[in-house]
Amino acid sequence: MAESRPSLRSLFLSARSKEAELQHVENSNSAYQELFQLAASTYEECRDLIERLAIFSRNETNEDIATSAIQYLSVDYLLAELLLKAYGSNRQKLLQQASSLLESFLNRLDSYELLSKQNRRLLDQYQENRENFHLASTTDAAERRRVKVARFQEEKSLKTKLELLRDKSAQSSIDEDTTRQLYFTELELFANQSFQSLDMIVQESLILLQAQSESQSSHPILDIRENGRSDSDGYSERLDGSVSQIARGGPLLSKEGRPLQPFTITDKRSQLRQGVFQPGHNLPTMTIEDYLEEEKRRGGIGDDGGERQKPPVEPDEDNIELADQETMKARAWDEYTEANPKGSGNTLNRG
Repeated sequence: MAESRPSLRSLFLSARSKEAELQHVENSNSAYQELFQLAASTYEECRDLIERLAIFSRNETNEDIATSAIQYLSVDYLLAELLLKAYGSNRQKLLQQASSLLESFLNRLDSYELLSKQNRRLLDQYQENRENFHLASTTDAAERRRVKVARFQEEKSLKTKLELLRDKSAQSSIDEDTTRQLYFTELELFANQSFQSLDMIVQESLILLQAQSESQSSHPILDIRENGRSDSDGYSERLDGSVSQIARGGPLLSKEGRPLQPFTITDKRSQLRQGVFQPGHNLPTMTIEDYLEEEKRRGGIGDDGGERQKPPVEPDEDNIELADQETMKARAWDEYTEANPKGSGNTLNRG
């Protein structure tokens, strides 16, 4: 006998139960991942079964929906909110799946006229510009605060109403109208929270794209102009070709085992460890005493510690031409000082 498939109600209750258990498990635990995947797959089964059974139709109104089926309108929203709790390398993909589920949820509510005027206007704004959707202006702080306060008060009012309806539904004598009102109020609350999630998804997607572009731009881009053109025989237009090849870490040995460039075998780890606390500037290679001794040896410093001065050049009395030049230079200087007495050029302070 073939095993009977679980009903939509049992799948829905099972998914909600597994999602509630996630709140009591550490997200870093392997059990969390298993429970998360099980809850997500159960919600997916609910979605498939809803489509196969054709529970909802675009030709119906909200009054035509069976009371027991109203709660299944929230499956797309619940699965989207579950995916938003997952983080990993495929975060961008999860955000796209969640946004698609939230839009499907809102479109179905809109087809049954279960969206308020404000939420219907927000849905139009989202579908017009999905990549830049925001609940409020990002430049006007006062407007953003006003929208945030208004939506908070509306959400608080819906939660209060929902609690009262749940307390009333817990009684034994509950009528169908109260149950329908309970489900519709829950859907209205989910709709408000859907737009907040869409706003968050847009912001996080922009951050992820920006981080991805920055990580790609941080890698160096090779340019043939940097390396110069080289032929197959090894010729290069760069004058420092051989040096650049060594700097890039070319081969040390040829195929025959001959060294192609000088190298030293060192312990790289020890070398790096020794250089951790070294100063950033070049240290002197000799002491001051060694420098003074070297200067004395070269004759730059006398025995008394001062710099050695060159002895004055004695005039050559036998060189008549040199003596005439010195005489003419002295006469020219005397004529210049007689024609230009001291202070004659300073006319600024004269009355």
